[in-house]
Amino acid sequence: MPFNLSEAVAKVEALLLPPDMETTAYPVLILMSGLPGSGKSYLSERLAKVLPAVVIESDRVRKALFPQPTYTAQESAVVHRTCQELMRRLLRKGVRVIFDATNLVEFQRELLYSLAEHSGAHLLIVRTVAPEAVIRERLEQRKAKGDSISDADWRVYRRMSQREQKIRRTHLCIDTSQDIEEAVRKIVRAVRRCRNPVA
Repeated sequence: MPFNLSEAVAKVEALLLPPDMETTAYPVLILMSGLPGSGKSYLSERLAKVLPAVVIESDRVRKALFPQPTYTAQESAVVHRTCQELMRRLLRKGVRVIFDATNLVEFQRELLYSLAEHSGAHLLIVRTVAPEAVIRERLEQRKAKGDSISDADWRVYRRMSQREQKIRRTHLCIDTSQDIEEAVRKIVRAVRRCRNPVA
C-alpha cells in the first residue's frame, strides 16, 4: 500500500496532539539531539510544561503509525517524513515545537534547520548527554519496567554511538545527570533570546 503523507499526519494529530495548542508570534523549533538514554524525552516533557510547547516524539509517532515496528530504513523514512510535515504545519500556525528524536547525523539535522527557516521559526538545538554509567542504568531500568515507548537498549545505544556526528551549529549541551530544573531554565532563557536577540 503506497504511503499517504496527509493520512499519516492526520492519524498522528488525532492520536498524539493536544486539542489546545498555544500559539505565539515567535514560534521556535527546539531540536533535541542525543543518544538513547541521554535524557531527551524527560527534558522535553519538563520543558513543554514551562514554555508551553508541543512535543513531537519520533518513538510515539512510529508506534502510532506502526504498532509493531520493524525499524527498517523504509519505516524510519515514513516516520521522519511524517514528523517533518507535522512540525512544518505546527510552526506555520505559530506553535512552539520540541522535536524529540536522536537526530545524530548532521545531514539529517540540516533538513530540520531548513524546515525551521522555511517555516518562519527560530531554531534552538539542544544536545543531551550523560555519563555512560548513568545511561546504562537508565536503559536497564527502562527495560525492566517495560513501560517506555522506546525500544532502545544498551546494545542499540552502543551501535548508535558509533554514528553520532558533531553538531556544526551553535547549540546548548545539557548533562541530564545534573540539575534538570536549571537546564530547563537555561533553555527557556535561550528561547526568550530568540524572541529578543539583544536581551
